[in-house]
Amino acid sequence: MGYFQMGNARKSMEIMLRKMTIEDVSALSELEKQCFTDAWSENMVRDLVDSSWDEVWVLESETILGYINFRFIAGEGELMRIAVLPEHRGHGYSRKLMDVMMEEAAKKQITDLTLEVRAGNEPAIGLYKAYGFAEEAVRKNYYHNPTEDALIMWAHGLPTIPT
Repeated sequence: MGYFQMGNARKSMEIMLRKMTIEDVSALSELEKQCFTDAWSENMVRDLVDSSWDEVWVLESETILGYINFRFIAGEGELMRIAVLPEHRGHGYSRKLMDVMMEEAAKKQITDLTLEVRAGNEPAIGLYKAYGFAEEAVRKNYYHNPTEDALIMWAHGLPTIPT
């Protein structure tokens, strides 16, 4: 994807969005611990590097600020994980990560995407709704620490890029 500027003229920061490499495993494992009560292990994060199903994009400045993991299988896409460090939230970084997923879906002719989200995660639900996702089902008591329902959200009929 490359570099882009975030912020105003007085306080601007150069941010890079790129695909994950093996060198990112440790930093993404630490990010997982800071963002999720059900953090993926370092081995799970490492497995993403060689996965033929998963795409992982990293958002970084001087350090890694966030990442997104999604997969496209059998004509559908699934958002597996999106995370931004707590101290860097509220600056539009999640939108940059969602944008790359939507662009990659369009390139691959994927018109339907799904995800699961904690029912109480209102900021994430608002973000997903802004990208066309709508609640279609609930998985009762799916999450733990704390126990919470999972909302199953779908975005259907997304635009594609003609080939």
